[in-house]
Amino acid sequence: MDEPMTAADTGLDAPVPLLAPADSLTDATATSLTVAAAPLANAGGPEPQRQESPAPTAAAFTEQRMLRPAVPAPAGGWRRALHRLTAGTVNLGPSPAEAAAARLVERIRRPIEGSRRIAVVSRKGGVGKTSVTLLLGHALAAHRGDRVVALDGNPDAGSLGHRVVRENAATVTDLLAATDRLAGYSEVRRFTSQAPSRLEVVASDDDPAVTRALDDGDYAAAIAALDRHYNLLLCDTGTGILDAATQGILAEADQLVVVLSPSLDGARVAAATLDWLDAHGYAALVAGAVAALNSVRAGRSDVDLDQVAGHFAARCRAVVAVPFDAQLAAGGNTDLARLRPATRDAYLRLAAAVADGFAQPPQRRSTASSHPRVVPARERTFA
Repeated sequence: MDEPMTAADTGLDAPVPLLAPADSLTDATATSLTVAAAPLANAGGPEPQRQESPAPTAAAFTEQRMLRPAVPAPAGGWRRALHRLTAGTVNLGPSPAEAAAARLVERIRRPIEGSRRIAVVSRKGGVGKTSVTLLLGHALAAHRGDRVVALDGNPDAGSLGHRVVRENAATVTDLLAATDRLAGYSEVRRFTSQAPSRLEVVASDDDPAVTRALDDGDYAAAIAALDRHYNLLLCDTGTGILDAATQGILAEADQLVVVLSPSLDGARVAAATLDWLDAHGYAALVAGAVAALNSVRAGRSDVDLDQVAGHFAARCRAVVAVPFDAQLAAGGNTDLARLRPATRDAYLRLAAAVADGFAQPPQRRSTASSHPRVVPARERTFA
């Protein structure tokens, strides 16, 4: 029979059989065995404390936890037809295109703190800047719960006010004349026209009796008055970036949408606009800008649009291409429902790209409240 292992084999001081009876161990031997075994027992560190789970309460009964997620019904196409034919028992859910549109709407609904002012600019006429302002406003207003207003910031008889059904003849000049009396939203509403999308528009002054255009102080005061009642303010600027009106709007802007046509001339002018803005203290606005590559003519262009988009993607936060749409080319009252699906989707993508910028802090260089009240043109007297 094998001899019992001794303490020498285990590293202990005295020879002790490994399986010795408990009553044969001396106090010293027992202590030695305990000391030797301690490192083995604690090799994995202290034994973790058991965490007691909190007792369930009525707070556990939420829709997210207790209700099975509902599959949205398809909105159109053969999936919708099948859903209706089977009285809803067969529900394949939204199509990939519908799911993509839903994701865009979720981005458009990004919450904001306070208000945001978005300037839509172009130094070249005929690129569809007013159409972009209008349809961007429709897309934002139709899918958000807050108030959205578009201000015609073209002091030279802008046309934004004529792109919606006019509910009144009021203009920005009338709004300025009443700024001291605008106690609430209902008073401001008298100077706007509202489209079915919920977008409101403040028209520019096209009165032939007016002999002096509004300037930077006027538009700063108008923006300040609207800012107290609207969460989103879009400004359709004129084509002269050096004009006082455009300068005033740029100083109040948090975000920028640069509109260009898919032509060599249009792209060059838009790039020069960014050059000027970079050189005059608006680099942060440029970096956070969205470039709208807006097709205003039908047919194929000889310009390499990928090269054009790449240039602006390197300088701006996003680039969105908007296809030609005859509905917009007419220049009349237009809403999202009248557009071709591809154009409607493009404006959803443009609105989503703009809304992505709501996560960043405002970039305005000044606040409208810092400007003194400027007497509107109709109240001025000239020598």
